[in-house]
Amino acid sequence: MTELDTLFISRFLINLLSLIVLCYACYFRVSKNSTVAGSFILFGVGIFIITYLLHGVDMSMEFFFGLFAVFTMLRYRTESISIKEMTYLFLVTAISLLTSIGQMNLVDLITLNGVICLLAFVVDSNIFGTSYEEKSICYERIENITPENRHKLISDLRERTGLQVEMVTIEHIDFLRDTAQLKVSYLPQRAPKEYVSEHNSKIKVTP
Repeated sequence: MTELDTLFISRFLINLLSLIVLCYACYFRVSKNSTVAGSFILFGVGIFIITYLLHGVDMSMEFFFGLFAVFTMLRYRTESISIKEMTYLFLVTAISLLTSIGQMNLVDLITLNGVICLLAFVVDSNIFGTSYEEKSICYERIENITPENRHKLISDLRERTGLQVEMVTIEHIDFLRDTAQLKVSYLPQRAPKEYVSEHNSKIKVTP
């Protein structure tokens, strides 16, 4: 086994383990979305392999970041991605790039990736506040979306969904159909099991 093969395998394992910790110990622990977590890992592995193999080619870092920025927009432009998921996607990209073409030794690389994962774990914990989950709801009692009826809106959503709704944001109002598209934030630990589903899943409330 050559020195290049040994270095590639070492950095590949460091990258893979770092992505697993970031995506499953941090992201999946809160969101419970295994599909996105697995996609993040595959995305990071792809970035690592491409950048490592092209490391000897005369290309600038601007080219690499531009390449993956374009790829990300093309791949995810039809999917609604939250700010949190975009942040994790950026961290996955950063770890993969640092691991593949970073000039640090393996010990410093492990330390840096560990610090990134630790920060993500701490920020996603309840230390800095309560963690909420979100759902998009098509709501037909449009008279309740006015500011003076906000308490009625929240009470009605709590009663009809069984969720501990804390915040409601109006995304779209359709006066022709007398419906409104709402984004509901609720406490996941109080939600009944039958309502706990994939992050940002959509439900429709009927009378």
